[in-house]
Formats: sequence, structure tokens, C-alpha cells
Amino acid sequence: MKEAELARRASSPREKGSASFLPVERCAVRHDWTRAEVHALFDLPFPELMFQAQTVHRANFEPTEVQISTLLSIKTGGCPEDCAYCPQSAQYDTGVKAEKLMALDTVLAEARAAKASGASRFCMGAAWREPKPRDVEAVCAMVEGVKALGLETCATLGMLTGDQAKQLKTSGLDYYNHNLDTSPEFYGNVITTRVYQDRLETLERVREAGIHVCCGGIVGMGESREDRVGMVTTLASLPEHPESVPINMLVRVAGTPLAGQQALDPLEFVRTIAVARITMPHSVVRLSAGREDMSEETQALCFLAGANSIFNGPRLLTTPNPGPDRDRELMDRLGMSPMQP
Repeated sequence: MKEAELARRASSPREKGSASFLPVERCAVRHDWTRAEVHALFDLPFPELMFQAQTVHRANFEPTEVQISTLLSIKTGGCPEDCAYCPQSAQYDTGVKAEKLMALDTVLAEARAAKASGASRFCMGAAWREPKPRDVEAVCAMVEGVKALGLETCATLGMLTGDQAKQLKTSGLDYYNHNLDTSPEFYGNVITTRVYQDRLETLERVREAGIHVCCGGIVGMGESREDRVGMVTTLASLPEHPESVPINMLVRVAGTPLAGQQALDPLEFVRTIAVARITMPHSVVRLSAGREDMSEETQALCFLAGANSIFNGPRLLTTPNPGPDRDRELMDRLGMSPMQP
């Protein structure tokens, strides 16, 4: 369909008897999404967008199941990067102190507790620009130990070389997280210590090593809707869609440059979830950071929009997150249940 026609149908009143503004092929996996098409989705009337997203979601997933992950900071603080949202940057005074890499036994104890709380995937995050060889060896031992507990494994360690990615794959790593954060155009307003291409190259190395990709972004950093369009278009145009797509709401942390950023309209956040679901129909879309400040109604709308993964546990690296009891209570009220690996 022509881009002009997509835009016309997105802005026109719904025709009587029509099922949708966009073609049924929206359920197919595509890698040629244009910004005009993604913009047209963002601009849909909210009920229509939710209908489109729920239609795609139900065509690919059980709509009442939610994948549960737990994220542990295995190496906290002291990062040399200047990501404007991150309390772990050594360049900002946020009260987060640099710590050494956790011991293997401590990590495995946390993994056992995560499994007991219902998590099926255990994610390990380290505040590095890029890991050293000895760091990768230590993380590989953690991956092997967590796998032995019957959990899926994920790691986020910064930029990787091709050999490091292969080493992690050999250890049994299932997923590697490396977010694009935002659009290519807005990226320089948030981070100056690495360029967008660095992130894309790490994703390529991870994919070439045979590891599943976890990649999404953060909204509410002062970007425009066009930047949210750019972020989703970039993700949906990758040669292979990320198997996991975390959509984060900015957590405004005192001491970071974005601490005073105005909060994003919750419905705009839900729109971002919905558009990610439509454009990446086979990906698990994770309702990620920022849930502590979200109402239960906003979270319920995100599930309706196609989110089907959350982080379980009271902390996400260094920021608050709803505890397992709160999540179980909300899921029970919504008639939802954990997704099995």
C-alpha cells in the first residue's frame, strides 16, 4: 500500500463496515517498515490502534500469558559511559557506588530465589562499557550455573567483540540485551561516549554467534513522537527482529541529566507498546522499567496493547520495581498467568 494511502486512512474517519485501517498483511513478519507506515500506526485513533495490536497479538501468542524475567545487577556502578538516564554512570553523582563483580555463589542464590518467585528467565547486567576477557570468563561461569537451575539466561554487558559473543554462546547464553535506546537522530542528545553504529555492530555480533537478541529502547527522555517512530522503525527493520523487545519508561533518577524531565503521557507509552507489537509480531514485547510509577490501569492497557513480558522483583539493576506479590495480585485480577519457557 502506498505511504500516502496509509497516512490518509490513518487520519480519515473509519469507513462503515471496514475491519481496519491497515491491510490484513500486518500480521506477517516484515523487515521493510517505512517511517511513514509506522507514523500512521502511531496516529491511529486509540481504540483502532488497540484493536490492531490485539489482533496481531492473538494471532501469535496466548493473550493471557506473560513471560516473567528477573534482572540482577551483577556489577554495579562506575560505568565510564555518559548515558543521561543512567544512575550507574561514574560521571553523575547519584549515590550509586562502584562495586566489584558479584561472586558466583551469590548470583546463583539470587537465581534460585528468582525461580522460586516464578521467573523463567534470569538476566544479569553489568555496568561496563565493554567487558574484559576475565569478565567474560566469570560471566560464562554464571551462565552455566544459572542454566543448570533450569532457567533461561540473558546478559547485558555492554559492547562485545565477535569472539566474546561466541564465548558467551558456548557457555549456553540464551539472550543478549543491548538496547538502541532511541532513534538515530535523538541518540546524540542522550549519549556521547559511543555512537549508534556501535550498538548495531554489537547486535550483529550477537546474532552471528547464534544468541537470541533482546533489544528495545527508552521513552520519555524528551524525544518527540517522530523519535519514537524512528526507534520502532529501526528495530522493526533489522534483518531479524529481536526475540525480546523491552520498552522502558524513563525512571527519573536524581543526579542524572534527565532527572527533571517531564513525565510522558501514559497513553503515548501504551501507543509505543502497541506499535512495537504490530511491527514485530513474533517478538516478546516487555513492559520494562518504569512500572513502579505506572498505575495498574496503565499496565493493564499495555498488556492489551500486546506487552507479554515483565521483570519480576523489587529492583531493576538500581531502580525500584514492583515486588512479586504486587505483580501476582495484578495478574490474578486480570486473569493472566506466567508463560512457560
